[in-house]
Amino acid sequence: MKKTKTTKKTRNVAPLKKSYDKETCCTGGVWSWTIYVYWFIILFFIAATFYILGRSHEFLHPSRNRVDIVEEKLMQHNDYMDAAKEKLAAGNMEEAISDLSVAIDANATSDSLTLRGEMYLQMGDYQKALEDFNSAIEIDGMNAVAFYDRALLNMRLENYDSALNDINNALAAQSMKPSDVLSMRNLYAKRGQLNLWLKNWQGAVADYTNSLARDEGSISSNVYAERAEAYTALGEYQNAINDYTSAIRVISEQIQAAPSQEDREAQSSSAMSYFEKSAALNLNLGNVDAARSDLESAFAIAMALNDEESSNRIQNLINGLN
Repeated sequence: MKKTKTTKKTRNVAPLKKSYDKETCCTGGVWSWTIYVYWFIILFFIAATFYILGRSHEFLHPSRNRVDIVEEKLMQHNDYMDAAKEKLAAGNMEEAISDLSVAIDANATSDSLTLRGEMYLQMGDYQKALEDFNSAIEIDGMNAVAFYDRALLNMRLENYDSALNDINNALAAQSMKPSDVLSMRNLYAKRGQLNLWLKNWQGAVADYTNSLARDEGSISSNVYAERAEAYTALGEYQNAINDYTSAIRVISEQIQAAPSQEDREAQSSSAMSYFEKSAALNLNLGNVDAARSDLESAFAIAMALNDEESSNRIQNLINGLN
């Protein structure tokens, strides 16, 4: 009886072991394949856990890394902007542009693009200047300085209609978002000059009159002289004479404050020219004595400037009146 139990137990165990070995052999390692799958799942969940923890850390400390990057860029932008302005003041134009370009790469602003455009304009690189002014206006459509600078560029390129459009935009922008580096007086004067070149005499007179009516900054003798040209074209000779007289008066008031002898001589030469033009207008009106007085004043300035050619010409005109 005892022997029968032992034999029966052996029969039950042996087939199971044999069946297991056979399956392992024939399937090429199911157990090993299954364990790799389990490990893959485990590693996936570990990676997912670290990712979730990392994201939660970012939410707990929002944009910490991004803020550091932005602050670094802003610091770089400001440092290079300051360096560019210092080099510009020292006359190192190319180095100033180099520093300013780094600042723009870090953080392009409408003002920095406008400043670099002005540098390119001074260097005669009109294409790059135009690109910077266009970009500045795209960023800020109320940048009066960018519109004004682009108008100056278009005037140099003789694109007068485009320049006039830019001045109109500059005037509109300046009235809504004033810039400290511009004044309505200068903007009206510049539009007056454009209208003068475009032979819009009435428009030129209106703009110069608006410029003179403003109280920002000092009055330029050129505004009176250029309005005189517009009045002359309109046949309003007495108004033109009055403006030449006003232009000469402004020069006499400002000439002592001129920064150099060269500037004083240039202003004196302008006054001499205005006296001659006034004399010609007085002759057209039959005012011979007034014309002679104007020419004598012009002759005195020519002598003071040691301008022999002008002195001889004016003396001949005076002799002709006598």
